[in-house]
Amino acid sequence: MTGTRRSPTSVGRFCLVLHTHLPWLAHHGSWPVGEEWLYQAWSSSYVPVVDLLNALAAEGHTDMLTLGLTPVLAAQLDNPHCLNEEQTWLGFWAARALGMASDPDRSVREAGAREHLAAQRAIESFDLRWSRGGSAALRPLADAGVIEMLGGPATHPFQPLLHERVAPLSLRVGLDDSRVRLGTSPAGIWAPECGYRPGLERIYSEQGVSHVVVDGPTMRHVGGSTSAAHTLGDTHVAVFARDLDITYRVWSPRRGYPGGAWYRDFYAMDVVNGFRRSRVTTTSTPSHQKAPYEPERASIAAEADARDFVAHVRAHLLDIRDQRGGRTGLVVAAYDTELFGHWWHEGPQWLGHVLRMLPEAGVEVSTLQGALDSGAVEGRVDLESGSWGSGKDWRVWEGNAVADLVAENDSLQGRLLDMVDKAHDGGDGRRDPALDQLVRSALLALSSDWAFMVTKDTAAHYARQRHLGHHADFHRLADLIASGRGPQAERVAHAQRTVDGPFAHLDARLL
Repeated sequence: MTGTRRSPTSVGRFCLVLHTHLPWLAHHGSWPVGEEWLYQAWSSSYVPVVDLLNALAAEGHTDMLTLGLTPVLAAQLDNPHCLNEEQTWLGFWAARALGMASDPDRSVREAGAREHLAAQRAIESFDLRWSRGGSAALRPLADAGVIEMLGGPATHPFQPLLHERVAPLSLRVGLDDSRVRLGTSPAGIWAPECGYRPGLERIYSEQGVSHVVVDGPTMRHVGGSTSAAHTLGDTHVAVFARDLDITYRVWSPRRGYPGGAWYRDFYAMDVVNGFRRSRVTTTSTPSHQKAPYEPERASIAAEADARDFVAHVRAHLLDIRDQRGGRTGLVVAAYDTELFGHWWHEGPQWLGHVLRMLPEAGVEVSTLQGALDSGAVEGRVDLESGSWGSGKDWRVWEGNAVADLVAENDSLQGRLLDMVDKAHDGGDGRRDPALDQLVRSALLALSSDWAFMVTKDTAAHYARQRHLGHHADFHRLADLIASGRGPQAERVAHAQRTVDGPFAHLDARLL
């Protein structure tokens, strides 16, 4: 049985893309911001989503969805420190839940029982699939053709703002990292923040990328269609665009299924035990007035909302077929993986229903690569700049709130290129560990997350600290290298790498 399940009555194709990303958090704080983000997302999203994919694989499904995994997150999912800490986090989850067993409040005891069962299941799944790292959990699914993996630039930078020489380096490092972990370099990439500027397609083409995703408005702004893929500019790189009509039925700034009355409320947390025991009730109900969570009713709601989603996908594809004179088209829906399970507790249940129901409704389900293999590319498109951020432009990453970060990043890139060029001109051609770490610090500083968090005022102080910290590490090491203090530079580089050491294969000579 394949994911597409071709049918003579097919109304079109649905491609689900999950974007899986967190910035480099290892050794950079714990609570309320820092490593805790990683362990929460790992246990509540990554574990159940992979469990779902394995269940689908056991049912005989293939070509089910496209999973983007940023190299910087992949590095953490394979990191021994992070693996040990995730196991500890899971143990504490179970222990906290068990501690609610003697509470005089029956609803608290019932919530504790649910949480303890969930924790035990997560521990068993982690031990089975994740204990040797994220690569060991995901590679079998990719090798079996259940999913398509997308790669991307190393540290999830906002590519339109990168220097012309830094952008290909970041992408090369990221693709090399995926090859190390998965055994093959992904053909497609997730462009961080769906950010695009004219000219990036040439970098993609030169690095061997075959397809990429942008946001729907970026495509529609130039008259392009989201119901097919297109070649980008004068390259052979295919570009897919998110269909927001369908995507926003699930998650949007104003509405979406996760706001349903019966779903567990993410924001109403019991401050005593740290668990969520309330349901949404209404989106305007104060936290202390929300009704108790009822998992059975939430499960019923998840199935009903899945049927509603499938019906809308089918109707939308029928409209597309009519507009295309009887030719079927496609719908690409893309979300952050962390939506399913972390932000929306019932998300994995909903997702399982959707992926099983769509073929029954005459909708072919496939990866982006599956769509390409079936002839989804139709003509050329010349895109203008865009992103999936606020305003669908670059304001989140270069607006007034982060003008200082942008200027400092520009200066850092300039100094990096100057340092590398001088080392190349005056060196012996051998690999330099200090210069490698200098590039590593630069890439970590250029992560798009810091500007996003500042602009959106989500842990903005932490984001500024991270930005400043990586810049400080970079300039300290650059000063030592520039002054000819090689042995000291190597010692500092080694110390920095013990904290910030992803991408062991990174070679500064690539610049």
